[in-house]
Amino acid sequence: MADMLIKPAKLGGTVTVPASKSDCHRAIICAALSMGVCRISPITLSKDIKATIACINALGAKTDLKGDELTIDSSHLFANSTAELNCCESGSTLRFFIPVASALGMTATFTGEGRLPVRPIGIYLDTLPKNGVKCVTEGGLPLTVSGQLKSGTFEVPGNVSSQFVTGLLLALPLLSGDSKIVLTSPMESIGYINMTIDTMHRFGVEVETTDYGYFIKGNQRYTPQDYTVQGDWSQAAFFMVAGAVGGEITVNGVSQSSTQGDKEICSLMKKFGTDIAIDKNSVTVKKSPLYGIDIDASQIPDLVPVLAVCASGANGTTKIYNAERLRIKESDRLKTTANLINSLGGTVIETEDGLIIEGKGNLEGGTVEGSNDHRIVMAGAVASIICSKNVTVTDSQAVNKSYPDFFKDFNNLGGNASGIINR
Repeated sequence: MADMLIKPAKLGGTVTVPASKSDCHRAIICAALSMGVCRISPITLSKDIKATIACINALGAKTDLKGDELTIDSSHLFANSTAELNCCESGSTLRFFIPVASALGMTATFTGEGRLPVRPIGIYLDTLPKNGVKCVTEGGLPLTVSGQLKSGTFEVPGNVSSQFVTGLLLALPLLSGDSKIVLTSPMESIGYINMTIDTMHRFGVEVETTDYGYFIKGNQRYTPQDYTVQGDWSQAAFFMVAGAVGGEITVNGVSQSSTQGDKEICSLMKKFGTDIAIDKNSVTVKKSPLYGIDIDASQIPDLVPVLAVCASGANGTTKIYNAERLRIKESDRLKTTANLINSLGGTVIETEDGLIIEGKGNLEGGTVEGSNDHRIVMAGAVASIICSKNVTVTDSQAVNKSYPDFFKDFNNLGGNASGIINR
């Protein structure tokens, strides 16, 4: 494990954020299912993306990464009837591949690392056996699925994780019959579902949105495509908040035409009172007087840690609610976000489904427990901007999960993060 020492400094300048991890996962899987040759770029080789690439390789695809372009040849995919898929710590990888492997009638064993083996998969354990798939598990990972997934009706709650719906959407077009996904509760993080449907469309597969959920016609074929990955709005949010509380930062590589739900960070910055200029493929944020707001996080859970930092740099009370799903992420993110702010001298009350932050415009400093959670580590770094004393962030290597160059970019903007101590 590595600790990062960060001395308070104002950030300013221009940064280009990584390719969207969420978009990349989907594009890689759709390319693999096309049974042809596809080129995907730009690729940011985070730990989660490495896991998805390793899984399509385990299923028989051949991949070649040159620079930031990944070539996928899946013409011999699924030549084997069995596979072991190590999803590392990637919830997306796990939840996307379980129904995909089942749709192809494979016997697949899923393993993982960190908190992934205990993160929820019960929705699949309930719905897949009703549709022809045998699931062998002691409640988490390892999980072995076998048998042929059959088309039909799949009842899924919309308020646990959108990843379950995405996994089914990716898999069901491969089946011989038509299928329905019936949502038993309102769909949260719907931006991720829209991204899935958009990516599938670009690979020649269609999904119909209905009043009950989604209708998926069977016997569809993914067609090979070259694919350009969107810039990552969830990563852009960290540097947008850094600009709002301590400088002027332009973030390049983020499109206003993106289907990512975390593009909502732009409107939230405006609500806080930020001076923000939005262009087609960039956004500029300047330090501004900020004021507390109310935030419904049901569609944007990944933004909560950095929004809590922004709220601490504001004056007044910010209430974040409808964020209960954060308790089943890489850490219990409501608890770890509250601990982050409180450990630096701020004031956060943790509620059942959110946070109440009493913003004072600044923090003191101290030690942030990174909890091996990439978003907590990055939020801790941004929080240092409004601190009067040094900040130490533990588990700083966790950024490798989604943004390996985060601290390099942080320092290039004028940050002072150094003194990595392995322990």
